[in-house]
Amino acid sequence: MHEPIPGADPGAASLAFGPIGQILFRASKVSAIMGGLMFVAIVVMSIISIVGRKLFAAPVPGDVEMLQMAAAFASASFFSYCHLNGGDVKVDFFTAKASPATVHRLDAFGSLLVGLFGALITWRAAVGALAIKEAGETSMILGWPIWVAQVLMVPGFLLMALAGFYMVSFHWRMSAAQSGVKS
Repeated sequence: MHEPIPGADPGAASLAFGPIGQILFRASKVSAIMGGLMFVAIVVMSIISIVGRKLFAAPVPGDVEMLQMAAAFASASFFSYCHLNGGDVKVDFFTAKASPATVHRLDAFGSLLVGLFGALITWRAAVGALAIKEAGETSMILGWPIWVAQVLMVPGFLLMALAGFYMVSFHWRMSAAQSGVKS
């Protein structure tokens, strides 16, 4: 379909975005950078814990709990940037000979599904976080409130929903342009 060109600037896909798309792209990029930094912190913490466990019999207390909570936030922070860059996994076997306008319409439908799924998990993650907060659930070893880790995923999921919905309009406009029709 419209995969990024190897070696091309990862942000090149965003050049055709309008002002709202540019803002969404920048917010998604910041989110992805924060997620990447969180994964770096997880790796450093894990190395310290493993070395401490093996050499000094002193691992980082609650290392697995911290890893799980941080990885949940970090993972949720990449989805919107990936979708806006066209980095989703696509199987273009059936569309290889389709017109660019048809491919854009199919991409618009796929983006609609991404937006709807993002909205659904944003809603459920937020509701779940509130329920966990009310229950007062904490992590086993550190006693940290679990709702904080869950609510930190919500902005990433919300950005994913917004990216999906934005890309619906983007692909629809591209489809119209390819067809020679004014949108």
